Amino acid sequence: MASHDPYGRPLALSEKEKVTETTSSDAPIEEGESGHVVKSRPLARALEGRHMQMIAIGGSIGAGLFVGSGGALSNGGPGSLLIGFMITGTMLLFTVQALGELAVLYPQNGAMYQYLCRFIDPSWGCAMGWDYAIGWLTVLPFELTAASITIDFWEVNVNKGVWITVFFVALCAIQVFGVRGYGEVEYVLGMIKILACAGFIILGIIIDCGGVPTDSRGYIGAKYWHDPGAFRNGFKGFASVLVTAAFAFGGTELAGLAAAEAADPVKSLPRATKQVFWRIFFFYIVNVFIIGLIVPSNSEFLLKSTGANTKYSPFVLAIKQAGIKGLPSVFNAVITLAVLSVGNSCMYGSTRTFQALAQGGMAPKILAYVDRKGRPIPTIILQLAFGLLAFLNLIPSVGDQIFNWLLALSGLQSFFTWASICLAHIRFRKAWAANGRSIEELQFRAFAGVYGSYLALFLNVCCLIAQFYVAAWPIGEGELSPRARVESFFSAYLTAFVILTVFIIWKVYSAAYSTDPRINHRGWKPYIKISEIDILTGIRENTLRDMDEVRALQQQPKLSVGQKIIGVPRAIWGTLFAP
Repeated sequence: MASHDPYGRPLALSEKEKVTETTSSDAPIEEGESGHVVKSRPLARALEGRHMQMIAIGGSIGAGLFVGSGGALSNGGPGSLLIGFMITGTMLLFTVQALGELAVLYPQNGAMYQYLCRFIDPSWGCAMGWDYAIGWLTVLPFELTAASITIDFWEVNVNKGVWITVFFVALCAIQVFGVRGYGEVEYVLGMIKILACAGFIILGIIIDCGGVPTDSRGYIGAKYWHDPGAFRNGFKGFASVLVTAAFAFGGTELAGLAAAEAADPVKSLPRATKQVFWRIFFFYIVNVFIIGLIVPSNSEFLLKSTGANTKYSPFVLAIKQAGIKGLPSVFNAVITLAVLSVGNSCMYGSTRTFQALAQGGMAPKILAYVDRKGRPIPTIILQLAFGLLAFLNLIPSVGDQIFNWLLALSGLQSFFTWASICLAHIRFRKAWAANGRSIEELQFRAFAGVYGSYLALFLNVCCLIAQFYVAAWPIGEGELSPRARVESFFSAYLTAFVILTVFIIWKVYSAAYSTDPRINHRGWKPYIKISEIDILTGIRENTLRDMDEVRALQQQPKLSVGQKIIGVPRAIWGTLFAP
């Protein structure tokens, strides 16, 4: 029997009923009369609270931070580097809070794409789901290549193809253990990355204060902010930092995607969401600030600190310049493990999104298959097959060109994904209110509410506009040929064209051709109206407060403006730091 909400309206099935329903058939994929997927085996719910927290804190710290920050420092200077990471971190903090609110209430497989289909438009959800999955799909060979390049630091005379094979086999082995293997690997590697970031901050402060005897520079302070300067290449330099920051922060939203496989998302997801603040502030902003203090932005070493060139990491350069022996090798080993960790996240992000798309009728039905241990085998095979593209980099002339275009598919993906999550949260809150519901019912709420989502949406749009500008008029445009400028623009904005193409194709297909009962046949309507949004289906049991709690909260005296202002720090503290 279905449970009811605090107002007596029917809710989704209870947890027990859900498990009974999803496991009633032992068939891997159950099809209807027309051959469409009706249901498939559920994914395993094996992620514990510690896994969720580590995925949120250190899950995707990799080449974007440890390598890409060097190229961003060279292009924009330490001031642009710090401000760019702070802006990106701020909008991501609000985005993850919004995603956490939705994921606690509706912990669905392929969470992000599901929310976009539900609260914005199915065609937009399909386009963003495919773009998100393709983004992770193409990043995996990049991470495998980056991991192999880290070995060059030790001047080992072994072909990179050997190391790509070793790391590829390691990722294959992790998949055998399913989501539990993903969680355990992320937990261990996340701890290593956290310790490395914390240790570098301490070391960086010592270097900056002149506390390393082998460093002939002595006290540095803010010297490099004055000479060669805090900013380079003007607004273009600043705009170029934003893409690097987005790539570095990419994957923070995986905690929301993992909610469907969490043993207890109601408890673990809010805690994991709160940890994102620490990840943004401590592991990104503080680290790039330290890098800007102790590494000069005009260093020729940084010119190669882009893409997969992990041996040109500014973190390693900072330690080398201080004359510290042995430690550069240790940190390079950390970078190798960090890159493999992101590769592990690539496997998880793409496989779960493709499986959810297939289950919803938006991808080939074979991808919906889940085996008895809760592993989406076809999507894992697809992702591993794309991982083999890393070997293209062994052919410099052909491989580089193909690889750069493949990587361009994930270029602006993060901005579009984060903006869409914020828009979905805004429309969810409007639909919630339109149905006579109160936000006091929600056990977990984004601490800034819809205001945070509006701000994050605005910042994402600003970043996309800035990227359009720098793509059309790139740094050093006078030295580029017309063909090179056109290629630069399309490689920077390829993601937008992919999203628009998939959106149009799915809109036409779903409106004119599809007979799949799972697809929302809305004709040519551009978006779902607030009055059409279903807010009840799929709500997890125990995620809403009961009627007595709601009434008690609503009867509390309203605060004055002064009390609200004074209460902001306390609210932020309780939301971000309380256990």
